[in-house]
Amino acid sequence: MRDYRWVAISPAGERVVSLETIDAGSGKRAHPTVVVRDAASGAIVSEFDPCGACSYDKPSWSPDGKALAFVASDSRAGSAWLYVAAGGKTRSLAAVQGVASTARWSPDGRTVAFLATPDARKETGATAAGARLVGEIGVHEDAQRIAMVAADGGPFKLVSPSDTFVYEYDWLPDGKGFIATSAQGNGDNNWWVAKLTHIDAGSGALRIVAHPGTQLNLPRVSPDGRTVAFIGGLMSDFGSIGGDIYTVPLAGGEPVNLTPRFKGTFNALAWRGNGLLASALMGDKSNIVAVDLQGRSTVLRSVAASTSAGDGRMTFSADGGKAAAAQEDFEHPSAIVAGPLADMRAITDDNAHLTPQVSVQNISWKNEGFNVQGWLLGPRSVEAGRKYPMIVQVHGGPAAAASPRYIAPGEQGNALVRELVEKGYYVFLPNPRGSFGQGQAFARANRRDFGGGDLRDILTGIDAVAAAAPVDTNRMGLMGHSYGGFMTMWGVTHSQRFKAAVAGAGIANWISYYGQNGIDQWMIPFFGASAYDDPAIYRQLSPIESIKVARTPTLVYVGERDVECPPAQSMEFWHGLKAMGVPTTLVIYEGEGHSIRKPEHQRDLRKRTIEWFGRYLGE
Repeated sequence: MRDYRWVAISPAGERVVSLETIDAGSGKRAHPTVVVRDAASGAIVSEFDPCGACSYDKPSWSPDGKALAFVASDSRAGSAWLYVAAGGKTRSLAAVQGVASTARWSPDGRTVAFLATPDARKETGATAAGARLVGEIGVHEDAQRIAMVAADGGPFKLVSPSDTFVYEYDWLPDGKGFIATSAQGNGDNNWWVAKLTHIDAGSGALRIVAHPGTQLNLPRVSPDGRTVAFIGGLMSDFGSIGGDIYTVPLAGGEPVNLTPRFKGTFNALAWRGNGLLASALMGDKSNIVAVDLQGRSTVLRSVAASTSAGDGRMTFSADGGKAAAAQEDFEHPSAIVAGPLADMRAITDDNAHLTPQVSVQNISWKNEGFNVQGWLLGPRSVEAGRKYPMIVQVHGGPAAAASPRYIAPGEQGNALVRELVEKGYYVFLPNPRGSFGQGQAFARANRRDFGGGDLRDILTGIDAVAAAAPVDTNRMGLMGHSYGGFMTMWGVTHSQRFKAAVAGAGIANWISYYGQNGIDQWMIPFFGASAYDDPAIYRQLSPIESIKVARTPTLVYVGERDVECPPAQSMEFWHGLKAMGVPTTLVIYEGEGHSIRKPEHQRDLRKRTIEWFGRYLGE
C-alpha cells in the first residue's frame, strides 16, 4: 500500500508534491520519499531522498514553482536539516542540532524560513513522549523559533524572541515579517492559549495582534496585507484543526467570527483574491467551501471521504482554481486527487489492487435536540439470522471526529478494526456532541458535561445501530484512547451495557489530573474554572467518583511518558477496579508518549485488545 502525506499543489497548479511511503505489510515503519507528480496525469516527475535515516516534514513550493524546501529529521541523532530541491538535485541549506519543521519560502523566493528548536529536550508537540522529569522542573523550556536563511546559502538566523514558542506561522505578503500563533512558557501546555502575533523579520520584535477567547489555527494574511484570517474554536489537539473562520485587522483589534452559524467545522484555510477558500467537515462529508468577507459560504465540492494535505485538509493553487489532497474512505485506500475545485479526480492508482475489507453504514440519529452521526463497520457478508457482537470505539480529542479511513488488509492501515471485523464483530464509531462536523454549538455542547450528554448520544446511537444491523446488544464492548479513554472509564462506571472495555490513555480523576498533566491550559474553557476554583465540577465528572458502580472487565493501557494523560491516571483507575474486584489489567508502554508509535508496541496492544474482547464477548 502506498501512503501519501503532506500533499501540496504548486502555485500554478501543474505539479503536486507529497511524502510517499510503501507499506509492504511487514509491520515496520516505512521510510518516506519526497515525490513530485504531474497534477494532470499523476506521472512521477522527480523524487528526492537525501537522508536515508530521516523522516521528512511537509514540503513547500517556491513562488515560481521551480523548487521545494523541506526539513529532514534524524530523531536518533537529534539533528535536522533544511533541504532545497530543484532541477533533480537537493542541497542542504541549514543544519540544526535539535528539532526543526515547517519550511516556507518568502514571497520573493529569496529566503526560506523554518521553525527551529535548538538543543530540544523532546520532539515538538504534547502528543510526543515527554522529557524525563528529573532535576529542577520547569526551569528550562524548549523554545520553537522562526529561523531564516538565504535561498542561495549562508548561516541561518533565529528571528523570533528566545522566550516565545511559535506554533504556526506564515509570511506577510511584503516579506517583511510573519503572522504567527505563539506563547511564552511551556510549548506543550500553551498551544491552547496562544496569541495571534506579528513578528518583524528584521528586528524580531513581537507585537500582539489579538488574544481571542478561542484556540487559533492556520493564521493567514490577506493579499493586501491588511487582514488576518484564522480558524478558531473551543479546542483542537496538535494537528487536529477545527472551528469557525475569524478575521481581524493586522494592525490589531477584536476578531470577528465570519461563520457563527455554519453547520460544519473548518479545517483548512487560504486567501484567494478578496475571499477565502476553505475545507470543512459537514456531517459525513468533506467539503471545499468558498467564504466571502460577509460570511456567505458556497460549497464547491462534497465527498463522503477524508482528505489531508500539507496545511489542514486541502491545498489550493495560487489563483484558487485548483486543489489537491490525499483522499480515502473506509473501503477505498488513499489516492492523490487534484484538479479544478468542482472536478477533482484521482491522479494515482498505486493502490487500485487493494479491495474493501469491511462493510460501511452511515448511521444518523436524533437525541435531545441534536442531529448525531456515526459510522458502522462490519463484515462484507453476514449470516442470515445471526447476531454479531459489537465494539463501540470513541474517538480522541475531545474535539475531533471519527472520519473515513481505509481499513486495509494485513498489518497495513487500521489493523485493529480489520481484525475485529474478521473475528465477527461490528465496530461502531459515533460522533456525539462535542465532536467536529456539526458546527461550534455542537462542538461546545459537552462543556462542563463530559460523559453526560455525549454518553447519552452514544447509547441512543447504539439503539439506532440495532435497528439497522444484526448486532447483539447483550455482547458489546467499549474502547477508546485519550478522550475516548476517558469515555471508556466513564462508560463502565455509568452503564452496565458493556461487557468488556479497553481504556487507552484515559482520565480517571480530573482533580488529580489537573495537577499531573502537562497541558492544563486546555481545561479552563471546558470546565469554566480551574480545579482549585471550582473543584465540584471536576469531581462530578471524574470516573473514579463512581468506581463502586464498575462491573465491566477493563484492560487499561498508557504510554510511560504521556504528557497529555499521565500514567498515574490509568494506574488510579486500574487500582480502583482491582479494589472493586473487577477483572482488569494495566499495561504501561516503555518510552511512549500520548500516541503508541513503536510497531512492536502497536502489535502487542492489538493482540491484547482482541484477546480481551474475545475472552468476555465470546458466544
